[in-house]
Amino acid sequence: MTKTILITGAGHGFAKATAFILAEKGHNVIATAEIWPQVTELIAEAKSKNLDNLIIEKLDVTKQRERDYLINKYDIDILFSNAGLMEAGPIGEQPLDLIRSMFDINVFSALEFAQGFIKKMVAKKSGKIVFTSSMGGLLTVPYAAAYCATKHALEAIAEGLKTELEPFNIKIATVNPGAFDTGFNDRGMDSIRHWYDPNKNFTSEAIFAGFEEMLSQQFEPQMMIDVIVDVILSENPNFRNVCPQPIADYIKQLQADAWTLKS
Repeated sequence: MTKTILITGAGHGFAKATAFILAEKGHNVIATAEIWPQVTELIAEAKSKNLDNLIIEKLDVTKQRERDYLINKYDIDILFSNAGLMEAGPIGEQPLDLIRSMFDINVFSALEFAQGFIKKMVAKKSGKIVFTSSMGGLLTVPYAAAYCATKHALEAIAEGLKTELEPFNIKIATVNPGAFDTGFNDRGMDSIRHWYDPNKNFTSEAIFAGFEEMLSQQFEPQMMIDVIVDVILSENPNFRNVCPQPIADYIKQLQADAWTLKS
């Protein structure tokens, strides 16, 4: 059955690839991008592939006017809430305005946009919302703790929605990527240098040396994209979808070990 699917943060990465795959499968897709140059590029690419069923819209999820415009304009079956921001850094001295910005985008704006469509889904007693969380929603990565905190919050929201919306036949799921080579993690690490000063900050500059090694070991994105597409289209997906499997196993062990962790 053909679905109407709205995707946020589709200017690049997982969501962009997912939008094109879903449109190629014949679904009606509204792919949104944060800035106009991304919109222009997506329109051109959709036209080059003759995907008339792929509609491109601008959406900065932090802008109420843009959120309201799309909520009022479209009646959808599935929302893939993917738009997000990562600002890495030692949380003991990371500027709070950067942390607030992450919470605004990753948590508050994601929830507020979802709420608009939830009302419509409740009225028709059907729908699905898939949130892009992270492995960082289930563990805490050193020097990315604030980002992980936003994803922990999103996990709690998703769990609450799952229970509360079940009587209305609305499905809720999360997708939880490990470290994939989409550029998202690289830019998140790059952002530290916009404020970090080794002459002022107590965090040693030596910690940045380990980032390059970590980023060189990222996974190929296609396996995660396949999981996302499957979760979006499945009639009864798992609530939580961590990929790849070794990361899921690692998280389970960390969670078990947490009960005996010393301070």
